[in-house]
Amino acid sequence: MKKIGLLLFSLVFVGNSFAQKAKEGHTNQNKFRQLKQELPTPTSERTASGAPGKDYTQQKVDYVMNITLDDDKTRITGSEMITYHNNSPDKLTYLWLQLDQNMRAADSKTPDITTDKIPSKLTEEKFQKNYIEKPFDGGFNIMSVTNKDGSKLSYTINQTMMRINLPKPIASGDTFEFGIKWWYNINNHITDGGRSGYENFPKDGNNSYVIAQFYPRLCAYDNVEGWQNDQFWGRSEFALEFGDFTVNITVPEDHMLGATGVLQNENDVLSKKERKRLEVARKTFDNPVIIRTQEEAEEIEKSRKTGTKTWKFVATKVRDYAFATSRKFIWDAMAVDINGKTVMAYSLYSKEANPLYGDHSTRAVAQTLKTYSKYTFDYPYHKAISVDGQMGMEYPQICFNPGRPDADGTYSDKVKYTMIKVTIHEVGHNFFPMIVNSDERQWTWMDEGLNSYVEMLAELAYDKDFPITRGYPKNIVKYMAGDQSKIAPIMSKGDHVYGFGNNAYGKPATALWILRETIMGKELFDHAFRTYSQRWMFKRPSPADFFRTMEDASGIDLDWFWRGWFYTTDVTDIGIKNVKKYQTSTTDGSVEFVEDASEGLAFAKKNENSKYHYEITYNKPGGLVMPIIVEFTYKDGSKERKTYPAQIWRYNDKEITKVFSSSKEVESIMVDPDLETADVDTSNNSFPKQKANQFDKFKEKVKG
Repeated sequence: MKKIGLLLFSLVFVGNSFAQKAKEGHTNQNKFRQLKQELPTPTSERTASGAPGKDYTQQKVDYVMNITLDDDKTRITGSEMITYHNNSPDKLTYLWLQLDQNMRAADSKTPDITTDKIPSKLTEEKFQKNYIEKPFDGGFNIMSVTNKDGSKLSYTINQTMMRINLPKPIASGDTFEFGIKWWYNINNHITDGGRSGYENFPKDGNNSYVIAQFYPRLCAYDNVEGWQNDQFWGRSEFALEFGDFTVNITVPEDHMLGATGVLQNENDVLSKKERKRLEVARKTFDNPVIIRTQEEAEEIEKSRKTGTKTWKFVATKVRDYAFATSRKFIWDAMAVDINGKTVMAYSLYSKEANPLYGDHSTRAVAQTLKTYSKYTFDYPYHKAISVDGQMGMEYPQICFNPGRPDADGTYSDKVKYTMIKVTIHEVGHNFFPMIVNSDERQWTWMDEGLNSYVEMLAELAYDKDFPITRGYPKNIVKYMAGDQSKIAPIMSKGDHVYGFGNNAYGKPATALWILRETIMGKELFDHAFRTYSQRWMFKRPSPADFFRTMEDASGIDLDWFWRGWFYTTDVTDIGIKNVKKYQTSTTDGSVEFVEDASEGLAFAKKNENSKYHYEITYNKPGGLVMPIIVEFTYKDGSKERKTYPAQIWRYNDKEITKVFSSSKEVESIMVDPDLETADVDTSNNSFPKQKANQFDKFKEKVKG
């Protein structure tokens, strides 16, 4: 019986192995197969072309808010009336809201999902903070949730999410109004981190506030995810609905404040002198105009006035709201011409950030608006604000940025370029995702990656010698060639990836750069990218909508590219495996190919009537299929380039052979001479091998 059992086991094992091999053998593994299985089936809501369909819908959420900032207690108290418009075809039995501040609640689970160890040495201050002190309690304190008539409304809180239990379903086309009152303690984002909070300045005793995620706000609901109610763990950002905001913000009377939306009571909150300067700025397009000077801000910050002032704003068609306020703020402004429409570029900053911000902040805002409008769509809002917030975070019409000079007012190029880079990036987020409203919680790359790509164009427009740190193919090589167990495909949820910066920002930006510069060409790429941006203005695209639009508008099948770069962690590695040299002789009236057996590319004998032919075998140790870019250097020092499309690998994914003919004798051959394809191993890119040092010189030139 034991022998029979063993035999049966063996037969089953062999049968399974055969079935697995048969399955693999009959499954299309070609790198150029279509993305049919990966992409969702097109519908009347999201078409096969990548455009919104005739039945596309999205929800709308309007807010009326009254916010009070208590500078002494560093606390925010607020109330809001929310009007939810159910534009979907579905009947909704409950609503989901985001309570992002609960990530900082005393009982937050966020710290529990991060591994840590006890360090060998620790300062007393850090020891107290990490192991003795009670955790900072910055979560929402919900005072009431009510119906429009003031009666209590049932709700359930699940960590950073709140479910409103509706008294009756909201039918398609109907609206529902309800109110929430809350308060929370504001975190010190300098010491405790965070995407909003306050910074304390001990020397003068003042705070600067950059405030966001400060109100309970609706989750997104669509035909792709249903409710996007994934918990907020601190990394992956937000999925939100567009709506109209009426916001009244009460702060100390000597504060300067900037916020999303159009200021409604300028005469009440700005001095006569400030209003006069602002009118000048609205007609000044070349240099920033100072609205509140450093001298004035320094005088104001010396004493605290006890009264308050309410700033009133209205914002239409925005997906979120944020503001910044401080008595320390200097304010400058400049007009920007966007195809005949005037948009204002503003900066708010402390004296500690001057002169760096005064020199570059508003100019960087203006350049961003111009460049992004050129490659996507005209900026639709009336202003964009850069705030000295000492972080990098973005919201509609306002963003918080880092960078300060030394105490003596000087600053290095590194500090300058970092500040400009982050400012351009965060202002650029007005386009992705504040207008092209992708789901950041699910697909981080759709806002960070696309934005990082256009950021490169804006940086080079600001300074042609701008030190680009992300996006060039050579800059992503180290990451892509790293430990594969610590690399995730771009098409991964942001909370679950290693190397977040490279995965969500660097690699997708590089992919788009390669598409534009190497594969599609500027004209086709720019048209397709602009088409995508304009199709999905004020709508919520999915990855499939981007992929399909780029192909639809360019006439290029890019499924192989999306699969390799976005769905896998494969790398580029293309090399020269072998070169055979031939020459033709026509002296006797016939054509003869004679293989040269000598070493290198030098021929044993020459014939004035000869034409040279090179049978070159290219191999591909890397998994990505990419074009083969070849540079031939002739004996006379001249050069010639030949690019073979990526489709050359369609029949053989390992190696291919091509013949190159010339009337001149070739001295050396080089693959990818300008490092365009993110090749992870350039040691096999040149022939003969002894010419590798020449390739190293090319690499150094490109790095420069």
